[in-house]
This record gives sequence, structure tokens and C-alpha cells, in this order.
Amino acid sequence: MLQRSPQARRVEEVRHRVVRSRLDAFLVTSLPHVRYLSGFSGSHAVAVLTKDSLWLLTDGRYADQVRDEVLSAKILIAKGSLWGEISRCGLFRHERRIGVEAQHLSVASMGSLKKLFPKKRFALTSGLIEGVATVKDDSEIERIKRAVAITDKVFKKLLTILKPGLAEKEIAAEISYWHRKYGADADAFEPIVASGLRGAFPHARASEKIVRKGELVTLDFGCRFEGYHSDLTRTVAVGAPSRKARGIYTAVLQAQELAIGAAHAGMSGRALDALSRRSLRRGNLAKYFTHSLGHGLGLRVHEIPRLSRLSNDVLVAGNVVTIEPGVYLPGFGGVRIEDDLLIHKDHGEVLNRSPKELIVV
Repeated sequence: MLQRSPQARRVEEVRHRVVRSRLDAFLVTSLPHVRYLSGFSGSHAVAVLTKDSLWLLTDGRYADQVRDEVLSAKILIAKGSLWGEISRCGLFRHERRIGVEAQHLSVASMGSLKKLFPKKRFALTSGLIEGVATVKDDSEIERIKRAVAITDKVFKKLLTILKPGLAEKEIAAEISYWHRKYGADADAFEPIVASGLRGAFPHARASEKIVRKGELVTLDFGCRFEGYHSDLTRTVAVGAPSRKARGIYTAVLQAQELAIGAAHAGMSGRALDALSRRSLRRGNLAKYFTHSLGHGLGLRVHEIPRLSRLSNDVLVAGNVVTIEPGVYLPGFGGVRIEDDLLIHKDHGEVLNRSPKELIVV
């Protein structure tokens, strides 16, 4: 029996969700979701999923690329706007109720669709693709592992570069350079480099600040490989750290290890987040943990499931999530440690190989 391609399996699973939602068709406008269903990696495209077909629409710039990448969809090369091409080809001819991605369609685009298709009903949807994409198949896991391996390699390189006198922006530039040098398509996001007092800012952008001896430096970075992402954080000491810094680092590492050890299919994101906070509470540090424990990782850097105090998400086998507790003390600095974790039925598998003991350079 012939095996269906990963894209074909994904299309069928999403189609089942579309039908259960009583939709006649589904318009996909998020580029990561277009890629998830069709394999197309270009920067201008939409997909239309009907009850019997998947259509991929792009423009003439991608005529050769789309035919090379897309095997599971019917291809349309638009002569004008993509919306106009949908109308010209009659893709919504027999469909009455069409789902759209509420979080990924602009108000202007919705207005254009309503003008072109005044007799159609457009239904705002959420999670139709995300609910499928949260469980990674073997090909996706392999790409995530490749992205993780590249980022681990970059961290190893950084340990040979990092020293007093470098500006945070210089370090961020090294991250971007070595990601590409080692085979990544791009950074997953703008690298975070926060040294000294700036370590108290969880999402500090790399600045002109010079790294000084005795400071902690938080490095949060990741890459994209064939559409899939990695996300790593390590906090490194430049010169001998203070006793207080060592104590905070140990507490954060313990909180992270506790959460990693407890993670498995069936556990809620809320419960996992609570475990790490209880661990930090022993050192009176929980109040300085000001963000969620983690998030899903895949075609997007931030996906479901979410691991937070407000999350109702439950882990399932095949999820890839980050585990990233942190402590941020104003006037002192901060520590964050993050790994990418593949969820199995009864445990979590850490994908990163970067060391987690407090490194002094």
C-alpha cells in the first residue's frame, strides 16, 4: 500500500476539522500554514481548501518554485490579485460558508473578499490548523532537531567569542552570522543579548552596552531550518560571578529540571508552569518569574500548547515545547535557561545538547 505524503495527511486532517465546523471551504492566509499544508515556502500565497481539493495561489515570481515544492495541491498562478484569481477561477462557486483565519487576515483583506463575494458568508475561525499542527510528525521532528543542532553549535561557538569589551550588538551579530554559516535559513527571531543590569529585562534587545567582567549575560536565540524553529536560552558568567548570582542560577536550573522531569502527555500546561513556580518559591524568587514557563514550537516560534498559569492546554505526544523559567531582579540582573522538549507518552525528551551548568568565560 502506498504511503501518503506528510502534506496529504495534514490536508485530510484539516479537511475533517473544516467539515465538522460546517464550512464548505477554508481560506488559508497564514504563510506558515500555507507551507504546512502544501510545502510552498514563498512569501506571497494563499491556499483554498474545499471538500475535494487543495488549491495553492501565488504570483508569477514563484512560478518555477511552486511547481518544484508543491506536490499535494493544485497550483494557480495569479495574473492580478490573489483574491481576484479566486473569483476568476470560481473556487467559491458552489461554496456558501467559507472559513477564514481570524488571527491572520487583515480587515482590509476581509473587506476585499466581501466586495468580491457579496453572497458568500465568511466565518471567522481559530485553531483549525493549529489543532493539527501542534502534533509533529517524523519529518517535522527531524527538521526541528536539525534547527536545534545548529543553534547548539552556535552556542558552542559563542563560548569561544564571548569576553569583556564586546557590545551586545556585536554578540547578536555573531549569532546571526554563525546560524547562517552552519546552515540555518535565518534567525528564528531577533537574538536577545542582555548583560549585567539589562538581564532584568526578559526581552531586552541587544544594545550598544559593553559586556563587563563579573556580569551575567543572557543569550536567547534560535534559528529556522526548512521552515521549523529552535529556541535556546543560556545565561553565562563573564568572569567570576557573585555568590548571589550563583544562587539564582542554581534555583532557576532546579526549577527547569523539575519541569522537564515532570513533563509527559496528559499533563496540563498550567500544572507544569505551577511546578516551576513552586520550586522558585523556596528561594523567595517566584515573584521575579514574570512570564510563562514555555510555549509550543514548530513552524512558528510561539505555538500552542502554552505552558502558563492561564493555559487550559494539555500536552500530547508529538508536541514540541520550550521550558524556560527565569528570574529577573531590577537593579541586579537576571537568569533564564531554556531547552526544547519533545513530548512522549510518559516523558519529555530534551532536544538540546548545550551544557546547562553555570559557564564562566
